[in-house]
Amino acid sequence: MPWWGWILVGAILLGSELFVTTEFYLVVFGIAAMTVGLLASGLDLTVWQQWTAFGVLAVVFLVFFRARVWSWVQQPGSERPMDGVLGEYATIAQRIEPGGLGNAELRGSVWKVRNVGDTPLQPGDRVLAEQMDGLTIQVRGRAS
Repeated sequence: MPWWGWILVGAILLGSELFVTTEFYLVVFGIAAMTVGLLASGLDLTVWQQWTAFGVLAVVFLVFFRARVWSWVQQPGSERPMDGVLGEYATIAQRIEPGGLGNAELRGSVWKVRNVGDTPLQPGDRVLAEQMDGLTIQVRGRAS
């Protein structure tokens, strides 16, 4: 691939991060591609050398820089998309004992919920989504 091809691919990857939030993974690959383009513009690299350099640079940037840069760029107090369900009410689909897992309907979808309260939840109970634990919503008690 010509050196300008790497620069073009890198620019496309960098620009894609504006439309698809990938937590800076596309940025890392974009920077690696642009770096290979800069190297290829000054050195006579074969295709396999270019791809090897791209792979090595992408892994190095992923391991050493992505998490640091992402935490620096991420706004304080920003939430994960799933955290947006916190504070909303879910409807219990089946009896859930204290500490037990079950299903509840929230925003038209079925979610896995854990009863973190000390009373059993009955089908039809409306409960407040308190916290996320992975993909499981922690709920407590009955809401009116």
